[in-house]
Amino acid sequence: MRKTTDLLPGTLDMLILKAVSLKPLHGYGVLLRLKQISAEALAIPQGSLYPALYRLEHQKLISAEWASSENNRRAKYYTLTAAGRKRLRERTAGWNRMSAAIAAALNTKPEEV
Repeated sequence: MRKTTDLLPGTLDMLILKAVSLKPLHGYGVLLRLKQISAEALAIPQGSLYPALYRLEHQKLISAEWASSENNRRAKYYTLTAAGRKRLRERTAGWNRMSAAIAAALNTKPEEV
């Protein structure tokens, strides 16, 4: 399994924005959603997640509201803001361009150079 230390800088924020864009989630729900949508390839430590959530909230990319969780516990639910949607679109486009360029470079055959 990958750990956040294996992620490129800024990738965790992009992944959190993606998870929260799907539906409002509490912190532990974000962990579970990232594990699910990555086919269990990503296991984000709580010690990395919560500072990232705080940072994204401080940057006004996500907003938070207290509500009851599925098990009737008080939990902070995060939703994407308009600025967060814009940042997610920009970062996703940049990621897709960069990953396509890297894939092209790695798939180059000797006869192509």
